[in-house]
Amino acid sequence: MLEVNNIETRYDKIQALWGVSLRVEEREIVALIGANGAGKTTLVNTLTGLVSPTSGTVTFMGKNIDGLAPHQIAELGISHIPEGGRLFPTMSIRENLEMGAYTKANWKERKTTMEQVYALFPRLKEREKQLARTLSGGEKQMLAIGRSLMSRPKLCIFDEPSHGLAPIMILQLFRIIQDLCKEGLTVFMIEQNVRQALDIAGRAYVMENGRIVSEGKSRELLNNNHIKKAYLGL
Repeated sequence: MLEVNNIETRYDKIQALWGVSLRVEEREIVALIGANGAGKTTLVNTLTGLVSPTSGTVTFMGKNIDGLAPHQIAELGISHIPEGGRLFPTMSIRENLEMGAYTKANWKERKTTMEQVYALFPRLKEREKQLARTLSGGEKQMLAIGRSLMSRPKLCIFDEPSHGLAPIMILQLFRIIQDLCKEGLTVFMIEQNVRQALDIAGRAYVMENGRIVSEGKSRELLNNNHIKKAYLGL
């Protein structure tokens, strides 16, 4: 579904990504792990058109997208859930959800899609008139995911979904991500919570200093000595 081939990205004279290549197959959960400053968010911003690569290609469902604007990429079926959710704080839950269905095709289906989101997150339905800024951290993450689903995506990119959440909420969130994948959604997840990410992902990539330094099945990476020492404290 998604293929990244030898992407390099710069911020002015500073190179942030070096020859990054990866792939995500349909109905798969793929994790990208790495420390702060490794280049993970830069990669996400490159995939979603917020940053233009200086070289390399990004292909989604056979179409080259590395030269497209963010709204064009979203219309093709890629949804980005940024770190912290980035909600509209002075808008209600319902209004935030509607913002996720801004394209003509999705707007026509917004009522049906919203009911599906409410079925997944009943708490949002109960509080649909409540302002986003008044929600708890877990509720905000639910709303961010729900807003993303309003665009009826084929691929969801989660950027640090567990950031700032309580452990019990993290477990619930990761179960939701697994359920979404079972229902047909493809997931590319950037996450510092390495063990939790590798527990639900089928495959994973490890990024350090703007480069992919390791990749493989999640179970294999969990047993990798470097991963154990650098990310699991073992």
